[in-house]
Amino acid sequence: MRPNPLKPRLAAGGCAFGTMTFEFFTPGYPTICREAGAEFILYDMEHSGVGFETMKAQFAFCRGLDLVPLVRVPSDHYHYIARALDIGAMGIMVPMVETPEQAKAVVVCTRYPPAGRRGAAFNVAAHDDYSSGRETDKIAQANARTMVIALVETAKGIANVDAIAAVDGVDVVWLGHYDLTNFIGIPGEFDNPKFHAAVDGLVEACKKHGKTPGFLAGNEQWARNFRARGFRMIAYGVDTLLMQNALAHGIKLLQGTVTN
Repeated sequence: MRPNPLKPRLAAGGCAFGTMTFEFFTPGYPTICREAGAEFILYDMEHSGVGFETMKAQFAFCRGLDLVPLVRVPSDHYHYIARALDIGAMGIMVPMVETPEQAKAVVVCTRYPPAGRRGAAFNVAAHDDYSSGRETDKIAQANARTMVIALVETAKGIANVDAIAAVDGVDVVWLGHYDLTNFIGIPGEFDNPKFHAAVDGLVEACKKHGKTPGFLAGNEQWARNFRARGFRMIAYGVDTLLMQNALAHGIKLLQGTVTN
């Protein structure tokens, strides 16, 4: 079973940089991202409407590229989490994590017995590349490589962020910045002291418990700022916005060359 190189690196205090994807699911897309330097792709299933069959193909396209496929599942239900892992995801992000009990339940869904309740589908599914081998070895390898990313994006989640970060098996505590401002009553006010206090609280909780703070940086300034604040796992940009912004720049350039 292929290892996940990001998990031990992050656990040791290192960094990982990639991108997030909502719309582009072509066969060449993972290769394009890897050639750009991305170490992971975080695919979205919460808002995009994309299905598991499409995700299974994308995870397969990541094989052999030294590129880690991760996915934000629609919710914390077992059948979303376990299915995403069985079709090849090396880690899952769960939205709206608000309590340590919820975080523990998520971790349990990602681990085989006796550590959890994940059902076995060895030799017949994508997660182990349909390979043969001892079940005990595969269980150990799967448990070791699977990343659990808790997306904290509500007032309740921030209030409990220290306890969430303390949960064994949670690897990354990800800041859901847009939703967070909505839930704390300051929509889009990223300069508000309430938002900055929440960010500081999440980073401190991660430091205290040896976990990785994660963030989606929409532009260069966000990337610089949140890297400086201690975020070590950062997805740079969303596929649609990266393309749209680059195209808009080029179109404006061309429009400036037109003379009447």
